[in-house]
Amino acid sequence: MMNGTGAGPAALQPQAPGPLQVLVLWADDSSPNLGVRALGRGTAALVRRVWPDAAITFVNYGHGSPHLPMGRLRSLVREQVTGRRGMQKWLSGFDLVIDTRSGDSFADIYGLKRHTIMTAVAACVRRAGIPLVLGPQTVGPFNSKRGRLLAKGSLSRAKVLMVRDAESADAAARLGRAVDVQSTDVVFAMEVPQVEKSRDVILNISGLLWNPNPHVDFRSYRDIVTRLHDGLLAQGRQLTLLAHVLDPYPGVGTQQPTSKDNDVPAIREFLNSAQSQAEVLIPKDLDEVRAAVASGNVVIGSRMHACLNALSVGTPAIPLAYSRKFEPLLRDLGWQHTVDLRDTSTDPVAAVLHQLGADAMAGDLAALAENAQRLLLRAEQALRSLS
Repeated sequence: MMNGTGAGPAALQPQAPGPLQVLVLWADDSSPNLGVRALGRGTAALVRRVWPDAAITFVNYGHGSPHLPMGRLRSLVREQVTGRRGMQKWLSGFDLVIDTRSGDSFADIYGLKRHTIMTAVAACVRRAGIPLVLGPQTVGPFNSKRGRLLAKGSLSRAKVLMVRDAESADAAARLGRAVDVQSTDVVFAMEVPQVEKSRDVILNISGLLWNPNPHVDFRSYRDIVTRLHDGLLAQGRQLTLLAHVLDPYPGVGTQQPTSKDNDVPAIREFLNSAQSQAEVLIPKDLDEVRAAVASGNVVIGSRMHACLNALSVGTPAIPLAYSRKFEPLLRDLGWQHTVDLRDTSTDPVAAVLHQLGADAMAGDLAALAENAQRLLLRAEQALRSLS
């Protein structure tokens, strides 16, 4: 995949001798959620298109800094008053902060606590006088008055606001802040592995949807996965089951899971209930999952970044969408092959099997890759113009 082509040196300069110091919030390179890892590495790749020698520091839940008490709002407020951890001094040592909001957490659908803490951390960054960029992400939905008020505060603090789809741009505008850049997901900034095709259909089962959740009926989801599995086998397809959110401990696949969000126990339970003989793929890290999806003919994914990882390495993907973050992003890239699990007027299994029988997906991949790089260039140019 080609690098960006932004011309001229970047205006933002380090405060001290050495490389530019960049803090990336709410993404990292070691999360059990491989989508969060893709977000972290993709953001770093985007930054290094502009500043090749930039030093990147990640801060996220489970990947924090002793200077930044982000687990509870009370701890953040206490640190602002006492300064015991040296948070403001630590923050002021960075030249740039890119706030990713985990890609889709600039919303209140995951709870107001998460939204409030992320907003408070952004406020601390601005108090430290450091440029705050809201990196390419989904904005909204906000279903509460408090959620909208918090969002307005974050939007007002951002020196640059980037979104990854047109619907997010509209959501920001309704909150009184026009976006500076409409780009796309940073997964398309990463290098593409060169892998031979050795698998057919790769099906990602989501632990989030397999268990009770606020997005779709988990019983319906289990039925869809089972019927899809059976329908694919009836068509003579070879099937691989893929986890994209992993056990949080070393030795993935052997430890007891600690979160219902985890895909690994969902896959195990499905194997037992369906008596499936499908290959199971539980990758160790982001490199392995990207190589895995590159090896497939097609990916069917309930995790958006399972699909984005596939599309970014040149493998067609059929997303099983459960929230607003899927379709607008993919539509802006020219990808029209999403199946929305919330649409009760259509049988998702029939819709997926229909997409597999169509010829359009392979032809749409080249256009998608071109669109992704064009949209990423906008984000690159916005970073380059910072001063």
